[in-house]
Amino acid sequence: QVHLVESGGTLVQAGGSLRLGCEASGDTSRLNRMGWFRQSPGKQREFVAHIDWSGSVTDYADSVKGRFTISRDNTENTVYLEMNSLKPEDTAVYYCAVHRGGSFYSSPSYDSWGQGTQVTVSS
Repeated sequence: QVHLVESGGTLVQAGGSLRLGCEASGDTSRLNRMGWFRQSPGKQREFVAHIDWSGSVTDYADSVKGRFTISRDNTENTVYLEMNSLKPEDTAVYYCAVHRGGSFYSSPSYDSWGQGTQVTVSS
């Protein structure tokens, strides 16, 4: 079983930057593709980015492309989300998860969800 803990969320002004981290523990041999999702109040959880084991294959939601960068350090069992040029609409709880099969862009394809970290972007 894998346990994920997100960190790094905080209040930031529009245009600012943050780096979120997602540290894995437990059965880390099962980690392969990882994803970041986010959820705002009253909205469904939405895909943000995913990354394969090697870190060479990534993809992003159109809303964050060019502003966010996903990366990973397998020696530290940690996946990162670097967020730049933040906008108020980026405000959400950000979650990381492990891909288990199926679409890379759909939350039901992931499990081992962390507890999330709150990002609030003020205008």
